[in-house]
Amino acid sequence: MATTEAERQSRLAFVRRLEAASLRAWPASQTEYDGTWVIRLTGSFPAKRLNSVNPLDPGDTRDFAARVERARERFAAFGRPLVFRLSPLAPPTLAEHLDQEGWDAFGESIVLSADLSQIDLSDALDGIPTRDLNRYVETSLVVHGRDPSLRPGLLAILQSIKAPAGMFIRAGFDGRPVAAALAVPDGDLAGVLDLAVSPAHRRQGIGRDLVRTTLRFALHKGASTAWLQVEADNEAGIELYRGLGFTEAYRYVYRAPAGSAQMLSGPSSEEEKE
Repeated sequence: MATTEAERQSRLAFVRRLEAASLRAWPASQTEYDGTWVIRLTGSFPAKRLNSVNPLDPGDTRDFAARVERARERFAAFGRPLVFRLSPLAPPTLAEHLDQEGWDAFGESIVLSADLSQIDLSDALDGIPTRDLNRYVETSLVVHGRDPSLRPGLLAILQSIKAPAGMFIRAGFDGRPVAAALAVPDGDLAGVLDLAVSPAHRRQGIGRDLVRTTLRFALHKGASTAWLQVEADNEAGIELYRGLGFTEAYRYVYRAPAGSAQMLSGPSSEEEKE
């Protein structure tokens, strides 16, 4: 069945809300604008989501070549490789322009959402978020397998989140970090971010229990819709989230000049993994 214009506009409105919530939930250290392009730069943390150009209006189709060149110069001055993050809010003609320029596409990710009223959380643990920011940062770095040198950058990101975020961690009997997750309420929306389980403890239900704890926290904070982002090739994560009641809202993909995508698509991804 063909999508009507009203349905398309309704979908784009929902995408806009989730994109805005995403930008607020994981803030860059610097945000600039070129028309409706949001340019995010973060010197202390290399995540693509924090260092990318994010076009947010399908109708903003003017002067691509000059604007891409300005973005290239800005990223070079900042010491970051130029990356675009294209969601359904990006003009299709921009993707065509990047294709013509030979840019690579990589890092496709899925944004999933769930109606919290349709998820039975009655038996979910009422976890108490940790107030120990340093302990959360250390746990997150370990379970994501990130370099310890990123500690100041991650700490700065968490400190700049304006919403009353809930930081959840799990540790083994030996006290070693096992899992981490962050819930960021934003009105009737709530994002689940920074979720990871250490490789030795995956496929044991820890990720599922932790997500349910974050969702219960979000529900208590007044959220009615939860969202998260997961890499499209993360089959285990997608299976987990679909089993909890999440469905696909939309996808986005990263674009970079030819030859630079391989350098940018390593294991330091910020999208969720279980």
